[in-house]
Amino acid sequence: MSVSDAPAEATTTGGGRRWLALVVLAVSLGLIVLDGTIVGVALPVIIADLGMSLTGAEWVNSLYSVVFAALLMTAGRLGDRFGRRTLLIIGMAVFVGGSLLAALAGGASALIAARAVQGLGGAMILPSTLSTVNATFRGKDRAIAFGVWGAVMAGSAALGPLFGGLLTTYATWHWIFLINVPLGVALIVAALLIVPETTGEQTAGRDIPGPVLAAIGFGAFVFGLIEGANLGWWQPQNVLAIGSWEWGLDAPISPAPVALAVGVIFIAAFIGYEHRRGDRARVLDTSLFAIPTFAWGNLTAGLVAVGEFSLVFVLPLYLVIVLGLDTLGAGFVLVAMAGGAFLAGASARHLSASLGPARVVVLGLLLEVIGTAATAVLVGAQYGPGWVAATMAVYGVGVGLASAQVTSVVLADVPVSESGTGSAVQSTVRQIGAALGAALGGTVLSTVLGTHLIQRVTPADFAHASSIAVWSSFVVLVIGLLASLRLSAIARCSPAAVD
Repeated sequence: MSVSDAPAEATTTGGGRRWLALVVLAVSLGLIVLDGTIVGVALPVIIADLGMSLTGAEWVNSLYSVVFAALLMTAGRLGDRFGRRTLLIIGMAVFVGGSLLAALAGGASALIAARAVQGLGGAMILPSTLSTVNATFRGKDRAIAFGVWGAVMAGSAALGPLFGGLLTTYATWHWIFLINVPLGVALIVAALLIVPETTGEQTAGRDIPGPVLAAIGFGAFVFGLIEGANLGWWQPQNVLAIGSWEWGLDAPISPAPVALAVGVIFIAAFIGYEHRRGDRARVLDTSLFAIPTFAWGNLTAGLVAVGEFSLVFVLPLYLVIVLGLDTLGAGFVLVAMAGGAFLAGASARHLSASLGPARVVVLGLLLEVIGTAATAVLVGAQYGPGWVAATMAVYGVGVGLASAQVTSVVLADVPVSESGTGSAVQSTVRQIGAALGAALGGTVLSTVLGTHLIQRVTPADFAHASSIAVWSSFVVLVIGLLASLRLSAIARCSPAAVD
């Protein structure tokens, strides 16, 4: 079965089959989003088992998102051209292979490399799910489908720590990856049987430099952010060795700021190159950012992701190192965030019907800001896990409301024929935010503690550093709240944005 987005009024899959397809797409999405956060609560165990540093732990958490972000837009365009179900199936196969490699990893380097393979698979899966939803559903059904997609996005990220705790406690940390293998195989079969094939408008030519520029730019920028505390923010503090080549301590500058500068230059070059390609094939249609709801919605979504993934990185370590919980206990504390996200995501469409999706996003960001500020105070005072669970439940409600509706606002004015590219851009922004969030949390911890080795710090010192890291997430979310207010003002003037 094949459905084309061109022309814009695409044919849709009929009857209940669309909703069965939505289930398959939602579970596929949930699996890869879950894998972005499931390792967080298991990191203390993985660090001890593999002898990793805090920097290595950051890479285990972040590399998945870095590869994800660098390749999402390319994957979205490939899905538009060759078929989104086809790309979904290929991506799931790659993801399953990466999960198997991660489960069998016997060292830090092998685990980090396997996470890169998982990221490659995830980059193919995520835009395929969202663009298929965008191409298959219309009107009120589309609003419901987007609500489900957003709720799964928020809830799966929040459920990761709980599943990580359960699997690490009752099995080993290897099972947080191994469980993906049978689930992924089942989803491949279900996609073949149920999910419709959809494509977008075909554009002549190929865009090879664009993906290369994007991969180098995003990769270098996140590398600099993650490695800054280890290698030095300006003067070299540790040697960077790549094979037989070394960036020594006698160098005039640390490689971290150089990587950040290279990242900015290549990202700017990528955007400029894509803009100059005009109507030729390109992975990023820069004209989409001329749509106000698309531009401001993406900014809001990115800031939400930065705040969320910074918290998901910091809090499991705090709960284990400072409060003395095991991985399962830490997972149960953070499940409060998941519960709030799922409940809010499921009810967000009802609020949207009366308030409008953009105002629901504002409400969600306000709750995130309140929950994060309260969590920062509790962490600094080393309050018990029950208090942290309560404040994270408030935060989770905010995440559920914001994530469930921001997708609808971002894509409301995007032409259906550009849904693959539009959804890939939005997904890229989220994944960049996820990578930057984990990097932000780890960077603040390392900078405040003065070391990237967790084994060298006391619980009191770690509590102080964790509080500052949570406050940094608060600042990011305040900026996100301001962006959402602007988004809401724009959406009120755009009937399509609240369709």
